[in-house]
Amino acid sequence: MKDMKKLFGVLLIGLMLSVVLTMKLSTQADEFTKQDEERWTKEFMTVVKEGERLFHSSALGKNKVSCDQCHPNGANTHPETYPKFQKQIGRVVTLFEMVNWCLRNPLEGDPLAADDPRMVALLSYIHFERRGVPLAPGKH
Repeated sequence: MKDMKKLFGVLLIGLMLSVVLTMKLSTQADEFTKQDEERWTKEFMTVVKEGERLFHSSALGKNKVSCDQCHPNGANTHPETYPKFQKQIGRVVTLFEMVNWCLRNPLEGDPLAADDPRMVALLSYIHFERRGVPLAPGKH
């Protein structure tokens, strides 16, 4: 019985130590410097600018049509309302899927993978244009 209490005590101390270490490590992982934030913002804005360039360019299609011919800027794509039902597709879709629908249909281009730098740039620009607008998934 004495050995069981000793084993239990050792296990309890080990558990407490692992909880403390986990909490400490997770706290450290979330810390960053002002220089980190400035670098990340600069990198993000570089991607946003590329998205803006692509949005106003006919480079993604095969028929000289650009996104801005239907949407003068990224803001009026209303990214805050996705996911939502899209009549053109006949089901609930994400903004990523809607952008690909536009690339295939009005622009007559090829769809982009979610991790394609051009898709990341387009979505970054579109969301940046609507920064500060409350989320309203499903809204029409």
